[in-house]
This record gives sequence, C-alpha cells and structure tokens, in this order.
Amino acid sequence: MSGLLCGLLLRRAGWDVDIYERVESELSGRGAGIVAQTELIARLRSLGLATDNLGVQITIRKCLDAAGNLISEVECPQVLTAWERVYRLLRDAFPPERYHRARGLVRFTQDARAVTAHFSDGEMATADLLVGADGIRSTVRQQCAPTVAPLYAGYAAWRALLPESDIPPAAHRDLFEFMAFGLPPGEQFLIYPVAGPDNDLRPGHRRTNIIWYRPADERTKLAWLLTDETGHTHSISIPPPLIRRAAIADMRADAERLLAPQFREIVRLIDEPILQPIYDLESTRMAFGRVAVMGDAAFVARPHVAAGVSKAADDAAALAQALLAEDDVESALKRFEAARLGENHSIIERARHLGAYLQATQTEAEQARAGRHSTDDAVLAETAVLDFLYA
Repeated sequence: MSGLLCGLLLRRAGWDVDIYERVESELSGRGAGIVAQTELIARLRSLGLATDNLGVQITIRKCLDAAGNLISEVECPQVLTAWERVYRLLRDAFPPERYHRARGLVRFTQDARAVTAHFSDGEMATADLLVGADGIRSTVRQQCAPTVAPLYAGYAAWRALLPESDIPPAAHRDLFEFMAFGLPPGEQFLIYPVAGPDNDLRPGHRRTNIIWYRPADERTKLAWLLTDETGHTHSISIPPPLIRRAAIADMRADAERLLAPQFREIVRLIDEPILQPIYDLESTRMAFGRVAVMGDAAFVARPHVAAGVSKAADDAAALAQALLAEDDVESALKRFEAARLGENHSIIERARHLGAYLQATQTEAEQARAGRHSTDDAVLAETAVLDFLYA
C-alpha cells in the first residue's frame, strides 16, 4: 500500500509514475484487520477517494478477565477496516497500465542524471527517481543499507479473520461490536470487527479480526514455531499452510487454560491461523542519491500503535511535498528524509514502550516500561491511538 500511496500522491504532483510489483497475482485478499486512523482517512480523502464506507465504526473498548467478566471499559470511537479494503481503494485509483505485476527488482544502478532498475526478467527501467516501498524484506534497502535488518522483539502474534456468521450468539453479543481485550499475564488477546469480503458491511456478513500476542524466545520457542513438518525452519515468517498442526494445537490448549470463555469460543473456530513474529526495523537514512525508501521498507513498528499505513501515507506525502519544493531530486530526497526520520523514530520508540511487557526477555528499562503500559487501563487507553502517541 505504501507504493500505491506514493504513486498516487506523486501523480497528483505532476510526476509520471510506474509501479513494479514482484508478485504475479493481485494482492487483494491478503492481510488482516487494521485501524483506519483519522490521519489516514484524511489522506485518502485528499486523493479524492470515498471513505464513507471504509470499515466498521465502533465506540467502545472493553477488557475481560479470565472468567469472562467485564473489568474495564472506555469510549474510543474508531473506524476498523481490512487491509484488502484500503488496498483495493488505492489499487482501483491507480492506472492499471502503469501497474506492472511479476516484476521483481534484483538491483539498481544510478548516476548524477538517472537511476535504473534491473528486474528479474532481465528488463530494465530508467527514471529520475526510484522509491523502495517494498516492505520489511526490501531489496532496495538491502542494497542501500545492508546492515539495517529486522530485529526480533521477543514475541509473536497468532492472527485470524473469522466470518461474523460463525460466531456463537453469546460471544457475538459480548464481543463483536467492540474492541475487546484479554490480558493473561505477559500476553495480550485482542478482537475487533472489520468488513466482510468485498467490503461487505451488512450485519451478519462482516468478519472479526483476532490477534493474540505471546512471548516466544527466539532460539527456542520461535524457532519451533517457524519449523514446518519437513523440519525446515523459516526466517522472518512462515506461510500459514506450513504451520505445524502441533503448534496450532499447542496454541489452542493454552487458550483453554488462559483466556475468557468468550475468547475460547472464538479460538476454537480458527482453522488456519497466521503466525506473525513481531519485529522492529529502524533505518538511519531514507535517502540515497536518487533513491528513497519509505513505509515498512524503512521503518517497521510493532502493531500496538496501529501506525503502519498512516506512517506510509505520511512518508508519501512528505516525498511529494519535497519534490514540489526542490528542483533537484537529490536535494528533494534530503528534504524528505529530514522531514520523516524523527517522526518515524518516535513511532518505533512508542511501539517498543507499549510492547515491552510482552517480550520473552526484558532489560531493566523494559521492565519499567512494562509496569507502566501493561495495566488494563493503560492497554485500553494507549493501544492503536495516535493522538496519545503525539501528545
């Protein structure tokens, strides 16, 4: 999505833009639930995109104890949407003839006049500017800053999307119209509603987004979780179909032991969960001559701030503004970098604070953070709230 946001904003600024996507098929249907922050909604509207039916609107957050009793509740109006809904909105707005699939970048070369992208099919494309919006495994970043790499945070998340119609009536009554939390010691279970397939917002046709953050030591538990049935241990992440049934069974058994009855009912319905190890990625630079990196290619924050798409939109807007302000591309990219580095570092640091209590191991400073941010009231007030972040 960061590439699409960048492409659309640069086109509005008068640039000719082509997007090259390494995946052959359309990306629609991927991902899970996201919080549509007010900053993101404003940015989408500035592009002339309709946001009236972006997702499900909620007003209340609640926290349940292990017995299923309500122990805390706060009012926090937000729009909860799905990755595929925002992606589709952006994708449909970008000219299809300028969006090239199955074109993986291998490397780039640049000089004072231009930059050339070399693709896996042997083709090349030359332009004034190359933007690496290619995610946590960014090929562009690896060439520009090979020492910058994802840093495992000490915990992982089990994720899933379930049809609203599958949820038992009692659990639906207690959970569905809310952002609901369960907080076993050192863990966080979170559930909230999002649109159904094809952005279906009709009651009964929506979905619920499930996230369960759990500590996992990198050398032992995480390695076990990332090892498939053949004995191969995957790096960074593992495709959902390859997750061992034993790992899923282990997660289910812990749910029966740790979670509220309403949450247990939900977990029992999950057939093929996603396993998401949590990483920090923090770049020291975003501009490299005629090349820029942005979005998750430059900074990956833990999900607790729910800032991933919003910060990508802000990166894209800052790049477009810098290119309007400067005639020289390299000078513009330096201006872009100066505008975005500080805020991105702040987002990363805030996310680390909120997630410190979930880590398998903690430093003394992280233990102090855990004490401040792990209480019921703190989790409800701080999770996925950017206003708190910038206060």
